[in-house]
Amino acid sequence: MKKPGIEGERMKEDENYNLILEDGTMIPEKERTKCEVYSRVVGYLRPVSQYNAGKKSEFRDRKVFKKERNEAQTI
Repeated sequence: MKKPGIEGERMKEDENYNLILEDGTMIPEKERTKCEVYSRVVGYLRPVSQYNAGKKSEFRDRKVFKKERNEAQTI
């Protein structure tokens, strides 16, 4: 089973799943620590690693929005 990649702007993985940072530093797979990501699904938090294939694909396609705070807005 192929491991999920973490390709991004600042880091890449090589064919042995070693992490290559943008400055060229390599972190071997055996020295890395798994980070569990949780997401809110219908009112409760659930680890993304427990999602089915369709939900994982949906999660990867999500866009993150950052709303700027309006000073006139009251909470």
